[in-house]
Amino acid sequence: MSETLDLFVQAALTENLALAFFLGMCMFLAVSKTVEMAFGFGVAVFTIQTISVPLNQLIGHFLLQPGAWAWLGLPDADLSFLRLIAFVGVIAAFVQILEMVLDRYFPALSAAFGVYLPLVTVNCAILGGSLFMAERQYSFAESFVYGAGSGFGWAVAICLLAAIRERLEYSDSPEGLRGMGLTFLVVGIVSLAFLGFVGIELP
Repeated sequence: MSETLDLFVQAALTENLALAFFLGMCMFLAVSKTVEMAFGFGVAVFTIQTISVPLNQLIGHFLLQPGAWAWLGLPDADLSFLRLIAFVGVIAAFVQILEMVLDRYFPALSAAFGVYLPLVTVNCAILGGSLFMAERQYSFAESFVYGAGSGFGWAVAICLLAAIRERLEYSDSPEGLRGMGLTFLVVGIVSLAFLGFVGIELP
C-alpha cells in the first residue's frame, strides 16, 4: 500500500507533468483563465490519463513488445516501432468518446472548451504519461496508479493556476507584466513551490 501511495504522490507532486516537466503548457495556459473551466478540463485530463495509461500498458505489453506474437508462431516479431502511433490512437479514441459525452450531457461545458478539448489528443502531457509508463516498464497496476496520479496532479496544477489568475484580475499589476507575462511568472513561482515536495518520504 505504501509503494502505491508513493507512486501516486510521485506522479502528482514531485514529478508533476505540468510543473516539473512542463508538458501540456499550451492547454495549461490557455484553459486556466477561470476556475470553472480549469476544473472541467482537469477532470477531463484526469479521466483520460486514468484510462489511457493502463490501456496503453496492456497494448504495449501484449501486442507491441518483442516476442509478444510468439503465441502465433511469430517469436521474432517486434512492433515496438508502432508504440507512438498506438498510444496516440488510444488517446484520440477516448478523447472523442469524452467529447461526445460532454456534448450530450454537458453542452455548456463542451461549448466552453471549444477547440481545446479535441486538442487533448495531441497534448504532450497526456502522451507523456503513457511514454513515461512504457519507459519505466510499469506493471498494469502501477500504470493505473501512475495514470491517475499524473492526471490528478495536472488537474490540481491547472486549478491552482486558474485560482491565482482570477485573483490577479483584481490586482494592480505592473503594466509591462499584465497578461501572459504575469502568468508565466506565476507558473514559475508555483513550479518552484512544487519542488519542495522532492525528497518527501511517506511513513
